[in-house]
Amino acid sequence: MNFDLRFPIGLLFSFYGVVLCIFGLATSGSDIYKRSSDLNINLVWGLVLLAFGAWMLLLARWAKTKPSGPK
Repeated sequence: MNFDLRFPIGLLFSFYGVVLCIFGLATSGSDIYKRSSDLNINLVWGLVLLAFGAWMLLLARWAKTKPSGPK
């Protein structure tokens, strides 16, 4: 069985990262970021989630291309 948990985790985090990035870009000129010293937290954390999701997907892909040991 070749189930790698990093693949669905990477998809999930990448999806939520894209959603947060889109929301952060759509509300970039809004007053909702006054409490955070005008830092667009949704965009920042969207990029963090997207980077983590991409890293998990990359690790899952590398694990598939690695040659397996002796059987």
